[in-house]
Amino acid sequence: MAEHAYTTGYTDDHAKSGLDIEFPPIETWRNQFQAYEILIDDPEFTSVCPKTSLPDFGVLTIRYMPREKCLELKSLKEYLFTYRNLGIFQENIANQVLNDVVKATDPVWAEVKGDFRPRGGISTVVTARYPRTEEMR
Repeated sequence: MAEHAYTTGYTDDHAKSGLDIEFPPIETWRNQFQAYEILIDDPEFTSVCPKTSLPDFGVLTIRYMPREKCLELKSLKEYLFTYRNLGIFQENIANQVLNDVVKATDPVWAEVKGDFRPRGGISTVVTARYPRTEEMR
């Protein structure tokens, strides 16, 4: 099979950018109830394009059903602030945040949605869900 030649100037280093840093831990507190949903949104989420260094703006939404732990909001805010000057693709943001929310809380299910504002006339919405299933492919 022939290797696909990319013509955009984006490299594998661009694609992996931002994923090799150590993100601060997200603190939690003990859940007291069962079978309910928590919705958290960050309407002023920002990051940076790893190729152009231009800022990306959007709304990041985290929805989850807690098992035994809930996200502590101040530490979540500090965690999300890490992305502010980080060169990382929007697709990677949704997936990295989902991985870290799952790691912190072990939820019944979780969803992270990044609704990124237009740049160059195109907006992007990225949704990552846990548990990850083959059905989503």
